[in-house]
Amino acid sequence: MSESSLLKFYHYMFSRRLFTVLFMVLVAAASRLLPHPPNFTPILAVSLFAGAYIVPRKWAFLVPVVAMFLSDLVIGLHELLPLVYLCMMLSVFLGSHLGQKPKLTSTFGLSVLSSVFFFFVTNLAVWLTSGMYSLDWIGFISCFTLALPFFQNSIVGDLFFTGVLFGSMYVIEKTWLGQSEAVYVRANKG
Repeated sequence: MSESSLLKFYHYMFSRRLFTVLFMVLVAAASRLLPHPPNFTPILAVSLFAGAYIVPRKWAFLVPVVAMFLSDLVIGLHELLPLVYLCMMLSVFLGSHLGQKPKLTSTFGLSVLSSVFFFFVTNLAVWLTSGMYSLDWIGFISCFTLALPFFQNSIVGDLFFTGVLFGSMYVIEKTWLGQSEAVYVRANKG
């Protein structure tokens, strides 16, 4: 394959792959609009996924936050959204360290880490700013204890959506994107 054919091929594959990833991010973000258990959402999974698969990296940070912001406009805005988006950006950063061929254990480990960080940061903010809890150890423990059922849904949702996104991308790359590479190479041999 000549150098110009190789460049065309990489551009073609990059465009198809990027479109696929962006589509998956938008569909996952839109799934927040469907009925679901409290906190069973794709927020952190989408961010981890974007960090792993979207290049250039600035898009990896921008795309999931914009997608979630659009769904937040429908669902409703609240005062903790800047912290939610900050947690999303941390998940994008973590996802960027997974590389283009993420390993199962690393992916799920970072998903759990993202969930725990999100739980701690958002509940700390609720404790400090909501006025619902006293600003002492009793209030702190009450806030985090009452949040545990939401954390359970959050971590299950993060793991579920992480599995769906990364698993789907694995299958897509092995079939649809992988086949297009073989078809492109055959068509451009000469």
